[in-house]
Amino acid sequence: MPLILASASPRRAELLRNAKIASAVEPSQIPEIALPGDTPPALAMRLAREKAGALQEKHPEQFILGADTVVVVDQQVLGKPRDGDDALRMLRLLSGRTHQVLTAVCLLGPGKQEDIRSETTVVTFAAVTDSEIRDYIKSGDCMDKAGA
Repeated sequence: MPLILASASPRRAELLRNAKIASAVEPSQIPEIALPGDTPPALAMRLAREKAGALQEKHPEQFILGADTVVVVDQQVLGKPRDGDDALRMLRLLSGRTHQVLTAVCLLGPGKQEDIRSETTVVTFAAVTDSEIRDYIKSGDCMDKAGA
């Protein structure tokens, strides 16, 4: 019985494949919004939990992995861009600067077993030109990533 990945992220599915972990992808459709009082780590952990929890009733006998990533720069949380203009804004903000990437995972198992963990990585982003940013946006690769 494979693990269920409650995410549409091709990168997360690739990580599981590379680790030789059998998995089935079934994205959960929860709104990825911050609630009042959410700190960045709490937001990422809550969303990871909600993504896994959204599939638990449907698959009560399987292990489900939910995950979420947020980017923080100047105490501002960057989620996935709404559109190309939002991606341009985010990438300009990150250009030539150091920021934090917070990723949380939640593993739910039969009997409502739960394991939630998070990790923060400090990332220094190279300075990029508007032309480079626009080329990247045209590729479409930035639209499903926190912080573009």
